[in-house]
Amino acid sequence: MIRIGLTGWGDHDDLYPNRTKAKDKLKLYSQFFSTVEVDSSFYAVQPRDRMARWAAETPESFSFIVKAYQGMTGHLRGKPYFNSTSEMYKAFRESLEPVIEAGKMQAALFQYPPWFECNRDNVNELREVKLRMEGIPCAIEFRHRSWYEDNFRERTLAFLKEQGWIHSVCDEPQAGPGSIPIIPIATDPNMTLVRMHGRNVSGWHQNGAPNWRETRYLYRYNEQELQEWKGYLEQLQAQSEDVFVIFNNNSAGDAAANAQMMMELLGQPIKAFPDRTEPEKEEGPEQLELF
Repeated sequence: MIRIGLTGWGDHDDLYPNRTKAKDKLKLYSQFFSTVEVDSSFYAVQPRDRMARWAAETPESFSFIVKAYQGMTGHLRGKPYFNSTSEMYKAFRESLEPVIEAGKMQAALFQYPPWFECNRDNVNELREVKLRMEGIPCAIEFRHRSWYEDNFRERTLAFLKEQGWIHSVCDEPQAGPGSIPIIPIATDPNMTLVRMHGRNVSGWHQNGAPNWRETRYLYRYNEQELQEWKGYLEQLQAQSEDVFVIFNNNSAGDAAANAQMMMELLGQPIKAFPDRTEPEKEEGPEQLELF
């Protein structure tokens, strides 16, 4: 089965009537898509009660892909919030428990930074992470091209299979060592994750810019590009029972529309977006001119 979703649910204006409250958005989101990537967990381990609420207000068939906390993937800058690595992993695992108990935990996503190269120390770190996350399905996304260079690609994929990592197949700008090619190969028979980041080459390495979040994922896929990806998804479906596709190209609000375009190409039913046209204001009674 191929399931389509988005990164987060708060910023996709197409999905919500005007003036929808933040607390109501996930429930509405789940009427359009059957899965979501939780990215707020990257910035802070989410409280158990919040995760329980999210699990409770989504349909039984809904599933969550939860992004690993930034301290677990080497992104954290500044003072660590946790006193030890063990404490950090314990808190993250505990935050996932309500979603696991609800049967809605699809995978934890470990997205590693562009400086996480293919070397012995990092391979050993991935072994340790899998031990710490035992019992929880884990997807991995690399951002450094060295993992897929000719002399490492087959060994990388073999390692992921051996260790039980779910492969994240990505579409992103081809912008040097800090970006990876499309590798449509599954490493887990149960699940493959696909993340659609867009193809904004000029914005991909703008982390230091003040508005980098607004430009990095600024891209709208056209039908030809999505047709190309339909072929990749069919390849992956032949290798893996479930393929989860997450559209992350939302700097200008394009993710929801592109996700529905892909669903249509796959012959999946879609729900129409709400009409967000503001009603015209009625003119008040004519004021008498007194002076």
